[in-house]
Amino acid sequence: MADAVKNVAIFGSTGMTGAVTLPIAAAAGYNVTVLVRDPSRLPADHKASRVVVGDVLNKEDVKKALEGQDAVIIILGTRNDLSPTTMMSEGTRNILEAMKARGIRKVIACMSAFLLWDRARVPPRLVPVTEDHDRMYTVLKESGLDYVAVMPPHIADNHPLTEKYTVTENMLKGRVISKYDLGHFFVKCLSISDWDGKTVGVCGEYS
Repeated sequence: MADAVKNVAIFGSTGMTGAVTLPIAAAAGYNVTVLVRDPSRLPADHKASRVVVGDVLNKEDVKKALEGQDAVIIILGTRNDLSPTTMMSEGTRNILEAMKARGIRKVIACMSAFLLWDRARVPPRLVPVTEDHDRMYTVLKESGLDYVAVMPPHIADNHPLTEKYTVTENMLKGRVISKYDLGHFFVKCLSISDWDGKTVGVCGEYS
């Protein structure tokens, strides 16, 4: 099944990690569809095969984005807005519903390593966003789909692509991952089933 993935939809393609995951996926030979609210946020030389303008909170927009897709990568985020939200969990719910309706099985979703921690250790200002990640995680686990729940630590803007990162089930071995290595792992999961149905921490070592 995994080797059949040709067309992949990325939700969150204009965020820090999404913006590098898109070209990595295209370079790996995938036809990438993105759903964006504001297409001007995509770079002029973006590598998407198809751009759907819409909102992840609109079920019809999500259905349209998933036409003809084989797999999905979810990298939804709130940028620097740490106020209470349900955008990530509601958006994920819409995506998973549309996936089921279209018979799409594979989904790689990015949340936060805070979900692997004791909740009391989460910095108070990050609790509201973490709570929505938790709701997103629950929706994912209950979906019955071939999901990979990715829990990165701090995502670094200034470290390179090394492709030498550590992936561990239900735990995290380090404190940082570069946005490029994280994107590389999302794309790698499209072609392997090793982590399907699993929750993984991913981290790198950078000098």
